Amino acid sequence: MRPLIGTDLKRFVRDFRRANPPAHDLVALLQSVEYPANVGSIFRLADGAGVSELVLTGITPTPPNATIDKVGRYKSLRLPWRYEADPLIAIADLRTQGYAIVAIELTDDAVPYYRYPFPSKSCLVVGHEDHGVTKTTLGVCDAAVFIPMYGKGLSLNVHVALAVILYHIRQSQNT
Repeated sequence: MRPLIGTDLKRFVRDFRRANPPAHDLVALLQSVEYPANVGSIFRLADGAGVSELVLTGITPTPPNATIDKVGRYKSLRLPWRYEADPLIAIADLRTQGYAIVAIELTDDAVPYYRYPFPSKSCLVVGHEDHGVTKTTLGVCDAAVFIPMYGKGLSLNVHVALAVILYHIRQSQNT
């Protein structure tokens, strides 16, 4: 066994993608994710998971931003993204494009992410690091999913939570 680098790595990734094309069209909406390091991490994650678009709303910082660029490894230059001040306007637009709107949030009717049947066109909504997705935004979502926590912490970092669910969706399409 040897690690792949250079051309071998590029071929490996290319061949895997050809054999496993994405079955879901995924969008991520960041509702007032405040910290540029989290936004940068989400850009890098979204690129890796094959997200078709990032929608930044509210107080979410936007590129160009030194921290977003560094942490995100400049994925903002290749991944489609847009800014919309009002998340409700962005959600209404995504809904007209056929996306189901799914919040990653702890709510009274949230279901564990692994039990939710994600539609083929899904927009995952994540919220502010301290306050989560607002009640107003939750009011226009089709569903809410959560990640069960088994330790003393009540939640994961916003980009980690998004990663768990994006890769769950990608993996479930191949099983």
